[in-house]
Amino acid sequence: MSKSIKLLAMLGLVAGVAACATQEEEFIVVDPEPISVEPVYTGKYK
Repeated sequence: MSKSIKLLAMLGLVAGVAACATQEEEFIVVDPEPISVEPVYTGKYK
């Protein structure tokens, strides 16, 4: 009886770890608009 309880507990632990160990997919987001360039400082009166 004790061995069967240990076996069920071990199988439950393995199933729990397997459920939590799902791989995450990486998503690359591409911005459709080009990156704008900041204006260059040319002085106050130019």
